[in-house]
Amino acid sequence: MEATLVRYSPIAEGDFHWNEEISFKLDERTAHSSLDLFKKNTGVIYHMLGIDPSKVTQSPERFREWAVVLGDTRIVSGRHYWEVTVKRSQEFRIGVADADMSRDECIGVNNRSWVFAYSHKKWHGMQANKIIPITNIGHPSKVGLLLDFEGGKLSLVDSDKGSLVHTLSADFRGPVLPAFALWDGELLTQSDLEVPDSL
Repeated sequence: MEATLVRYSPIAEGDFHWNEEISFKLDERTAHSSLDLFKKNTGVIYHMLGIDPSKVTQSPERFREWAVVLGDTRIVSGRHYWEVTVKRSQEFRIGVADADMSRDECIGVNNRSWVFAYSHKKWHGMQANKIIPITNIGHPSKVGLLLDFEGGKLSLVDSDKGSLVHTLSADFRGPVLPAFALWDGELLTQSDLEVPDSL
């Protein structure tokens, strides 16, 4: 599945980008065995003991070592926005990853993924195992992600204020997918959203 162009929006005088409403679900074929999808594959919950192995189908797309799941929509252009609701989780990562990144690595530790991580009550940007502290945000129950494919940017958004919190620079060389890692609690995704006018 690929994102569909829906509107053309001016960003600054003389500079235009396609704003696209991306619609995705979580791809069960990629989900680590400790992750269970729910709410029509828009949410993920972590199970410490994992899922009954007999209920987990074998797939070369599945993450084998890390509690990661990817979205099912490849992004190849445009500006896209989606939100993540956090429930009872103190450790998670949200961002994007190359569609063909290794399923033996976690997101954020290689140059094929770009994420915002929450752990030990602190936020960090992560890419290629580089950790960038983010200090101007607490533990909101909901955050947004704004991806600018051509601009090579992934931004963490305060969804209540509609303002950028932090932006990572990226070199997207091919299709990317929404990416999530979770070590406790639940994450619920909401896509098919317009890019807020304030962004």
